[in-house]
Amino acid sequence: MADLIPGKRRRPAATTTTTTTTTTTTTRGDRVFRFKTFGKNGHPTHFLGRFWENVEALLGFGHWETGESPNSFRCSSFRLQVQRHPPFHVVLFVVEEPAEAATAAARHCKQCQYVGWGHHMICNKRYHFVLPSKETMMAASSNSKSMLSSRLMELQGHILHGVFHSNGFGHLLCLNGLEMGNSLPGYIVMDFWDRLCNALKARKVSLRDIAQKKGMELRLLHSIAYGQPWFAQWGYKFSRGAFKVTIQMNQRAIEALQTLPLSLLLHHLVIAHPHIPFIFSKYQSLSIHPLHTLQDLLQFMLNLKSPLPTQNSLQQHSHTLPGFLLENSSRWSPKRVEMAVRVIVEALKRAEFRWVSRQEVRDAARIYIGDTGLLDFVLKSLGNHVVGNYLVRRTLNPVTKVLEYCLQDVCSSVQMKPRCIVGRAELAKDISNVYKYILGDQKALQAKGILPTLTMASEIILDSKFLVKEYTTEPQVKTKLETEGKQHILCTIRVKRQEATTTLPYECIGLKNNGTIDELKKEVERNFKEMYWGLSRFVVERIVDLEAKGRDLVFELMEVGGKLVFEGSGEDEGRVLINNNDGIEKRIMECVCGAVEDDGERMVACDICEIWQHTRCVQIPNEQQVPQIFICNRCDQEIALLHSLP
Repeated sequence: MADLIPGKRRRPAATTTTTTTTTTTTTRGDRVFRFKTFGKNGHPTHFLGRFWENVEALLGFGHWETGESPNSFRCSSFRLQVQRHPPFHVVLFVVEEPAEAATAAARHCKQCQYVGWGHHMICNKRYHFVLPSKETMMAASSNSKSMLSSRLMELQGHILHGVFHSNGFGHLLCLNGLEMGNSLPGYIVMDFWDRLCNALKARKVSLRDIAQKKGMELRLLHSIAYGQPWFAQWGYKFSRGAFKVTIQMNQRAIEALQTLPLSLLLHHLVIAHPHIPFIFSKYQSLSIHPLHTLQDLLQFMLNLKSPLPTQNSLQQHSHTLPGFLLENSSRWSPKRVEMAVRVIVEALKRAEFRWVSRQEVRDAARIYIGDTGLLDFVLKSLGNHVVGNYLVRRTLNPVTKVLEYCLQDVCSSVQMKPRCIVGRAELAKDISNVYKYILGDQKALQAKGILPTLTMASEIILDSKFLVKEYTTEPQVKTKLETEGKQHILCTIRVKRQEATTTLPYECIGLKNNGTIDELKKEVERNFKEMYWGLSRFVVERIVDLEAKGRDLVFELMEVGGKLVFEGSGEDEGRVLINNNDGIEKRIMECVCGAVEDDGERMVACDICEIWQHTRCVQIPNEQQVPQIFICNRCDQEIALLHSLP
C-alpha cells in the first residue's frame, strides 16, 4: 500500500512522517547535480520531446548501475547535492520496468484501477523514480548487485517513490519526510517530484492521500481549515473516493464541518474537556477577527506563524478585551465598552456561577449602564470569551429557548501560568487537542444530533483519498519538431474490444511538410506499437471522418496541430489490453455502499455467491481478521428462507 506522509510547508500543521534521508557514497558516479534545480529546463537537459522521449533524454545523463544481470531491469542513478557544507547528498534511481519481463498479474497496474483508469491500455514500459531512505538503501543493497533494481521497486518506506507509464500517466506511491528522522522536509521532496513531473511533461499523476502528523489525518484537518487537502498546494485535487464517495459528497461533508459553530461545540465539550473552552478563547483573543466556526478556528491556528505574538493571551487580574470587540465597537469608546464588560462580569459573579437568563443579566447591568444599545452589543459579542480569569459562557436553554449566561473560572479548571504566551510547542499541542476532542474522541458530542453529523462528514472526508493533478492534456513537442523541420498532428487510435471501445490518449506525431497519408499511418502505427503492450500487430485501416487516398498530402487536407482518429485491427489477442483484472482474476464486486470496482480497501468474498464487499461495510472491523468462512446477508437470507419451506 502506498504511504504518503508529507512535511511542513508554510502552514505549521503540515510536518512530515516516516523514514530518514540517505547520504550517498562517493563511489556512485563522479557527476553531481544540484537537488534544488534538478528537473528545471537545462538541468540536466532541455526537455523538448514527448514524455517517454524526455525520460530517455534524462537517462542519458545518469550513471549506469554496473553489475546488473541480463535478466534484471535497466537502472540508472543520479547523485544529487542537497547542500555543500556540511556535504549532504541523496541518490535518485530510475528503474525501467518492461511489460515483457513482468508476470501477468504484475503487468496490471492496481493504482490505475483504484483511481478510475482501469480502462487504460497496458503500456510497454513503466519508469520507477526512487529516492531511497538510509534503511531502504541498505535493504536493497544487502542482496546481490543484480537484485538492486528489483528490490528498489519492491521495498516500502522510501523518501520518494513514483511510477510512470510510458504514455505519461503516473502515480506518486510514497512520500516521507521529517518526523522519523529524514533530513529532507516533505514539502521539499514534493517540490522535487512536482518539478520532475512538469519537466518530463507527465499527463496526469495520482496519489493516495493517507498523510498524517502526530496521529492527525491531514486531509481532514486541512479540508476543514482550507477546503482542500495538503497536496492541493501543488495542484492535486480530489478525484475519487473509496466506498463510492463522490466529489459532491466530499464537498458537502467539508461544508458541514467547516460551518460547525464553536458555541455549539463548546456547549457540549465544556464539562468533559474543560480546557477546550480556554483554547477557543485564547486564540480568539489573538485574532483581530471573530472566530465563529470550526473552520475559522483551525484556519487561524494553522496560519499562525513564527515568531508568534509576544503579548499575553491572558493576563491575570485584567479585563483585557478581545480584539474584535474593540474593532466592531465604533459607536462607543473603548473605555465605555470595557466599563460595560466589567459590569456584566460583576453581575454574573453575583450569580455565583449559576446559569442566568440574558434578561436578568441585562437588568442587573442597567443599574450602572443606561445605554441599552451598548449592553446589547456587549452581551451579543461576549459569549464564550475569556475576560480576566473568567470564561463568559453563553448557551441556548433547550427547554425555554432563552439565551443564558454564566461564568467559569478558567484558572481553577485549567493549570495556567499567570502570564500565558503562545509558543510553537503550545500551538502544536492545542491543534492536537482540538483535533483529538472534536474530530477524534467524539463521545462528548453525542447529544442533540451533533455526533452523527460529525462522524459521517469526517468519515466521508477520510474516504476521499485519491487525488489527481493534470499536468498536460496533450503532448507538446512543437519546439522539437520545428528544429527537425517537421510539423505536428495530434493522433489517436480507437480500439474495439468485445463490447467496449477504448480511445487512447492523443500522441503528437511529427511529419514533414510534404508527408503523405500513407506515411502518417506508418508513423501512427510505429508510435502506438512502441507505447502499448497489446498493439504489437496493430494495422491502421481507416481515418475517422476523413476521406483520403494514401498519396494525398496531409497538410493539404488539414491544418498543423489538428486532430485525427484512426481505426484498425490486429490487436494481439494473447495479451490482455487494459489495466483491470479481466482475464487475470475475475472478481465481481457489489458492495452495499454502492461500489462496483476495487478501490484498494480491504474486501471479503461470500463463499456462496463469490461476490466481493468491503469488510467495513459488512461490519468486520479493520483490527479483526477476515473470517475463513463468510456468507453475505443476501445468501444468509436465502438459506433461512429455504429452511422455512415445508
